[in-house]
Amino acid sequence: MRRLLLIVLLLQVLTLQAQQTASVLGKVIDSKTQEPLPGATATLQSNGREVLTNTDGFFVLDQVANGEHLLTVNITGYIAKNFNLKVIDGRTLDLGIVVLEEDIKSEQQLGLIALSDNDLADGSSGSDTSAGLLQASRDVFQQSAAFNWGGARFKMRGLDTEYGSILINGISMNRVYDGRPQWANWSGLNDATRNQEYTTGTAPSDYTFGSLLGTQAINTRASVFKKGARISFAGTNTYYSYRAMATYASGVNKNGFSYVVSASRRGANEGYFDGTNFGGNSFFMAIEKRFNDKHSLNFTGIYAQSERGRNSPNTKEVTDIAGVKYNSYWGNYDGDQRNSRQKDVEEPIQMLNHYWKIDPKSTLNTNVAYQFGKIGNSRIDYQFAPNPDPTYYTKMPGYFDDPSEAANAPFVTQRQLNWQAMYATNALSPDGRSKYIEYEDRTDDKTLTVNSILFTRLSSAITLNAGASYKHLKSHNYQNLTNLLGGTYFLDINQFYYDDFSQPDLNHLNRQVGVGDAFGYNYNLFANTLDAFTQFKFSYKKVDFYLSQSFSRSVYQREGLYRTGLYPNNSFGKSEKTAFENFGFKGGLTYKLTGRHLFVMNALRQSRAPSLRNTFANARLNNSVMDNLGNETLSNLDASYILQMPKLKARLTGFYTTIENASETSSFYGEGVFEGDDADAFVAENLTGINKRMMGLEMGIEYQFTPTLKFMTSAALGNYIYSNNPNVSLNNDALAVISGNDNGSPVADVPLTSVDFGKAYLKNYKLAGMPQQAVSIGFEYRDPHYWWIGANANYLASNYLDVSALLRTEHFFENPDSPGNVFEDIDPIRAKQLLHQEKFDSFYLFNIVGGKSWKVGYKKYVGFFASINNLFDVTYKTGGFEQARNTNYRELDNDMDGSPSFGPKYYYGYGRNYYLNIYLNF
Repeated sequence: MRRLLLIVLLLQVLTLQAQQTASVLGKVIDSKTQEPLPGATATLQSNGREVLTNTDGFFVLDQVANGEHLLTVNITGYIAKNFNLKVIDGRTLDLGIVVLEEDIKSEQQLGLIALSDNDLADGSSGSDTSAGLLQASRDVFQQSAAFNWGGARFKMRGLDTEYGSILINGISMNRVYDGRPQWANWSGLNDATRNQEYTTGTAPSDYTFGSLLGTQAINTRASVFKKGARISFAGTNTYYSYRAMATYASGVNKNGFSYVVSASRRGANEGYFDGTNFGGNSFFMAIEKRFNDKHSLNFTGIYAQSERGRNSPNTKEVTDIAGVKYNSYWGNYDGDQRNSRQKDVEEPIQMLNHYWKIDPKSTLNTNVAYQFGKIGNSRIDYQFAPNPDPTYYTKMPGYFDDPSEAANAPFVTQRQLNWQAMYATNALSPDGRSKYIEYEDRTDDKTLTVNSILFTRLSSAITLNAGASYKHLKSHNYQNLTNLLGGTYFLDINQFYYDDFSQPDLNHLNRQVGVGDAFGYNYNLFANTLDAFTQFKFSYKKVDFYLSQSFSRSVYQREGLYRTGLYPNNSFGKSEKTAFENFGFKGGLTYKLTGRHLFVMNALRQSRAPSLRNTFANARLNNSVMDNLGNETLSNLDASYILQMPKLKARLTGFYTTIENASETSSFYGEGVFEGDDADAFVAENLTGINKRMMGLEMGIEYQFTPTLKFMTSAALGNYIYSNNPNVSLNNDALAVISGNDNGSPVADVPLTSVDFGKAYLKNYKLAGMPQQAVSIGFEYRDPHYWWIGANANYLASNYLDVSALLRTEHFFENPDSPGNVFEDIDPIRAKQLLHQEKFDSFYLFNIVGGKSWKVGYKKYVGFFASINNLFDVTYKTGGFEQARNTNYRELDNDMDGSPSFGPKYYYGYGRNYYLNIYLNF
């Protein structure tokens, strides 16, 4: 009874505190044009409450509790302005005219290259970064993570982007296939996507339940864009050379209509790395009709097409000979550089958004989106002919024992892809059959999304967010033949087999395929996902807290369009449906010691379905689902101290995150994977039951010495590891038990299709592909005459090589000549050396940024932004992976003695690089 009385008394006190409130209002205008700024945010830093300015620039924050508060008024592209408020006895505070100055530094954000879009490998280590997720944040730590550390592939809290949520007008842009956003779908449209909100980690979002990494919400409503036009031209030496962009926003006219159009062109004959061409065309339009004060309808159309040549990861031997810019994927043909590994993305987005202001306290946003198009990744295939890769191990100097032979190794004389030789080989074919072709791994997706998001204020202290979303995906995946390289047809068989085992499709034997035909593999993937969440936020004088819940259901299915010779009974037709149901809970607490000293804590426990990619054991060839597949379980706990003063801002955060029961699949070619001296295989490696642990500290400090001079420092100290020993199994693509025949053609015995290798001893190995330690120190000078310059020094360390799970199983020590028995001559010290995880060298990066703008006539101004990153041209590794070609102790030991043929392959960051943007706003 006493406890009940205590609870009632506490609720009465909190309610009483919430009733002692007032309103804060003001009008926000542009310092140069003196025009109102719609879409600006006025935020109470004590509890995160915010409102947007209307079309006339006005905002009203009602029910602000008595006491001291820090109010921040901000909009993308302008310098935020802070106000110290003191609310007394419910008196209304009118701030009058709030004048915001253009933030020239915002050009840095517009120039940020989303490195995830420019990934270097097909989903392998080193290709994923969270830099693109941080563009909307003004937090000093997150700005360092994006701009200063992004080029080194820094990941917030060691997390891939699949654990962050990207939304456009409330619709998730994370792909069902792998959970990651496809940045290329809106790349080149920086002006059109600059209206963004970002929430950190598991903090609450008004649009979605979210996950571990945070939420980035892009708003493309035509009415929130500032009226005017903008033309810009940028030059850089990274993955493109130039970008031309034009944008116009009409503002809201008297009939309630507004529209925005934007277009850009980016291109490069060669980017920073050799042979990396780029071409991209992007177009955006948004049209909104405000019917009345309650209803508004907005249509957004996005078209972003891009094609770029990839650059290869290379072994140390290759880099020592040819340099860090070397790229094995290209060669000259007819006087032009021709890259064999092109990534082509063309997936238009159409969405319709209805905004309904139900009453002064409630809004409902209902959205429909449809996306379709293609992603193609090209490469060369060959049959009964030598491997054309110039870095193939038999062409490298290290392959030869004789120094004279090594000095004349094929790679020494022919370092690039020899297109002429492939055409010549095909020309000699007596019946026109191509031995070399160019094809693409093609994905044609069609995605329909419908969702609705409700916001309502239940009382002066309680708000409710709720939402539900349905997504349907049909994904067609196949090999698409794009070039016969001078031949007339290609035979659709697997050269490593004979009889039925060689047939990709038993329903159509020995097919002769031409340009535009599907071959090799051909299947559909279907996914239906349902997500729903509710979120309650409570705001009181000293304490704010929130509670959020989520439910999701995912149903996956594969439909094989070929009946493969390897899996005749488990490849053609539809698989059984695989369903996953999941729940999530999170909550957080903010204790306001004062309006300037805050203590924040967040906690999350969430289960979620594996991605579509990590569900099927070998989707290219069969309908099998991974063994022991289950839901992932995510947990997070973080605590922060936040200091917000007019001159000093700081945040210190500690976090502890775990991912349990994750699954991953990857493909590679391995020698000696199965029993037998020459048992070689193209395999899909399935890793299940993976546990990971990420823990660390984040710090960001910003101090305004004078109105013109600011000091900034940030640090990330992390420890990201595998926390258990997951299970490894291999699903065979093309096992070949080789026995050389008279003509040198391979033949094969009956294939082994799936083998369980047991535990991979990965516990305490480091998670790869990002620096786990990073520090930044910088200064910024901002002159009253609209020019500024900044410089920062960065230290990055503790980046590790991605290790092979297969090499850390008991199979590694088994003697293939004596199945079931280990090698007798194992040296424990040597074995430890072979399995030791490589740690990359730490390094320093120095960056300089600056810009200026000039007013030229009424409402017009021109400006430029420039940056030089990695000023001292430091060479550093951003990632890399072990090759699993040698899968046992003896093979790896022999190969690593001297110059290894199958040593690790590495990715490197940009050397000295620049970005320059010149623009005209009018």
